[in-house]
Amino acid sequence: MIDKATVDLIIDSADIVDVVSDFVTLRKRGANYVGLCPFHNDRTPSFYVSKSKGICKCFSCGEGGSALNFIMKHEQMNYHDALIYLANKYHIEVNEREQTDEEKAAQTARDAMFMLNEWACQFFETQLHDTTEGQEVGLSYFNDRGFSTATIKKFRLGYSPEDRSALYKAAVAQGFNRQLLFDTGLCVDDNRGGGYDRYRGRVIFPIVNVGGKIVAFGGRTLKKDKTIAKYVNSPESIIYSKRKEIYGLFQAKREINKHDKCYIVEGYADVISMHQSGFENVIASSGTALTDEHIHMIHRFTENVTEMFDGDEAGIKAALKGIDKILAQGLNMKVLLLPDDDDPDSYSRKHSASEIQQYIDDNEADFITFKTGIMLKGTERDPIKRAKAIEDVTKSIAVIPSEVTRAIYAKEVSDMFNIGEDVVLRDVAKYIRQNREERAKNREREKLREERQATAEAQQPAGQQPDTPQPEAEVPPSTPPAASVQVINQDTFLQERALIKYIIRYGMCNFCTFFYQGEELVSQNMTVVEYIQSELEADKMLFNSPHFKKIYDLSISLLDDFYNELSAQEAAIAQSSAEQIDLLMREIDPIGHSADSLRQEEERIKSKVNKDNIDKINEYRTNYLEKRLFSHPDDEVRRISADLASEKYTLSKIHTEYATIPTEFDKLESLVPSAIFNWKNAIVQQHIKQVQQQLNTASPDEATELLKQLQHLYAVRSDIAKYIGERVVNPK
Repeated sequence: MIDKATVDLIIDSADIVDVVSDFVTLRKRGANYVGLCPFHNDRTPSFYVSKSKGICKCFSCGEGGSALNFIMKHEQMNYHDALIYLANKYHIEVNEREQTDEEKAAQTARDAMFMLNEWACQFFETQLHDTTEGQEVGLSYFNDRGFSTATIKKFRLGYSPEDRSALYKAAVAQGFNRQLLFDTGLCVDDNRGGGYDRYRGRVIFPIVNVGGKIVAFGGRTLKKDKTIAKYVNSPESIIYSKRKEIYGLFQAKREINKHDKCYIVEGYADVISMHQSGFENVIASSGTALTDEHIHMIHRFTENVTEMFDGDEAGIKAALKGIDKILAQGLNMKVLLLPDDDDPDSYSRKHSASEIQQYIDDNEADFITFKTGIMLKGTERDPIKRAKAIEDVTKSIAVIPSEVTRAIYAKEVSDMFNIGEDVVLRDVAKYIRQNREERAKNREREKLREERQATAEAQQPAGQQPDTPQPEAEVPPSTPPAASVQVINQDTFLQERALIKYIIRYGMCNFCTFFYQGEELVSQNMTVVEYIQSELEADKMLFNSPHFKKIYDLSISLLDDFYNELSAQEAAIAQSSAEQIDLLMREIDPIGHSADSLRQEEERIKSKVNKDNIDKINEYRTNYLEKRLFSHPDDEVRRISADLASEKYTLSKIHTEYATIPTEFDKLESLVPSAIFNWKNAIVQQHIKQVQQQLNTASPDEATELLKQLQHLYAVRSDIAKYIGERVVNPK
């Protein structure tokens, strides 16, 4: 458990732009930052990050929240682990108490697998560096490959000893569950109550996800026996999918972002050698051909990709195979073929960084030049093959999502082959239609498959259907439970939601309310949430949505902390402003200024500093509740708070030639009371409907009483209408 003060420090220290930038390349757009959403296949930037509000939001798929929420979602962490992640990032010391046995048992399988993989990585590293076998076999191999000590540590390379069950025995002795060892793929069940190591006698390459967690391992044998697989990789698990993981991305992502370019190679050693040569923006797919998921991950950091391949026939085929897939994701692709008999590992060990860069500059080719050069080889006297090659190039152009880019490449093909540009564009348009039709057919097939699966599940006996708990819906049922204190339907829910929105956005902002003491009109300053509290308590109104009620109760409970922290904040700002005024006055040259002009200048400076102070305090008040709610342990509190805070609304004043359009903040003194009265009106309307329904089946005596209730409700509705400006017609 982490104490509240430390949690608050972590939340206040976390910079949303800094946190998200570890996983997504962000670019400034106005007051916000924007990038490709990491939670869906985003081709155009729809993921917005607000530094001032401390939240992110995808306006396409809806995902978002605070820095804490982002880490939880992206890294699949629980609340506690996400706090620890941010604490480590910002070097905040966390003092935790020891977990109880029950809490340890409650660890999810995912958390446990990450924990085991980290322990195993340390085990392999120790075996490599601190044992005779590891040094003589594993370390000698890495040294022969030219890997330095710093490089070995950077990629956390290791060694698994020849002992059949060295890791298995050590892990069991450490207290790890046998099944967990099998689920991660570190060990294999021997079906006799024990297990043996998957990677024994191999050097180890840990596979790290983009957040720095070890998800899998690759093991290379050093034996010459051709009956033994050269590489053995972890099987897929709940934390590892080879379709999604990219080797070296964690180590390369900052350099990719810095250079706005990524080099893709084939193997572990290729990545490591290139990094050691100074090219740290190099990555590799993990034991599989480049997938859509890999490309989407790369696209989050850069749009510029160069694939490096061996110059042999196999390398050329691999290069051709991946071109269309990369182009379809909107990336700018180039291809680099290395000299025959060289791969990135061997080439980088034989040449200096400047020589490698010179080779890249001289031989890197865009996909049109590369593909046409390969496809046209040997077609000089065969017009049919030549036409087929050109057709293949236009198919690649057709998958590019940008119309402008397609037009540029079509012009290039037209010039290269002396073919009319309109002919090339017609061919491209034809293939675009074919691609669209194929995607539509695939969607239809997938829909039919899902429908069949749903039908099969529905036809299963009730006892065989999976007992999966359904998530609690945010929208309430239209029929309230009998025990409900006040009625609830869609309209009342929406009015509750509107009021909660103002609490989340402006709950601690100053709110001035007026009332009469005798005949004198007086004003009272309070926060927005205090005003709402006084109004709801006066009419004994309660939130029916449990999530809204929780947010409201949390906001009320934070008032004491807020006022204490506000006093400290105001004192610090006052001290700073006094120093600022003094400094600015010293910069004014008194020579040439009369006493009156100096006083005027001092008043101008004080006025500006005071206005800045008011803006700072208002910003502090506005952000106070949002920060705490966005990072609350309750998933629904975080989700709802982030959703309501990030809905599109005017963030600053819009000045026109004739008027200043007020913001939502400027209109709080009318918006908040209106929201309360709209909620009251929705409740009354629902009561009226209920009484009208009861009249249909009521006895004469019951009808008399119900009519009295109805008359009273009409009167209340008329009173409310005076405040919200609605025209109400009550039946005679």
